[in-house]
Amino acid sequence: MNLKDYFESTKGIGVISTADREGKVNAAIYSRPHVMENGELAFIMRDRLTHSNVQENPHAAYLFIEQGQGYKGKRFHLTKIREEADTPLLQTLRRRTFPNDPQKETEHRYLVFFRIDQELPLIGA
Repeated sequence: MNLKDYFESTKGIGVISTADREGKVNAAIYSRPHVMENGELAFIMRDRLTHSNVQENPHAAYLFIEQGQGYKGKRFHLTKIREEADTPLLQTLRRRTFPNDPQKETEHRYLVFFRIDQELPLIGA
């Protein structure tokens, strides 16, 4: 199964880990990535710590734990290659909206693209 099909059909929990330029690490719960036609992974980010970290340090790790019993999933070592802010592409990729919270709807969002440097199973290497 290719990654686009995998992430479109598999439910689970994702965690992205980033670090600032000094190496101070952060981990955050993130939704499934968007798999682009060229194989890049893209995440929609708000202007918070994870986004700030990838401005200073382009390397990240993403871990996806599949829903269900046992420990199945994938790990990715990533490098940021570009980003765009509040673009039409970002709007078409959004999976959620917040109609009851106008403040969340007006916040800037960034579509951040990553190259996959390495893909590993959730358990083992």
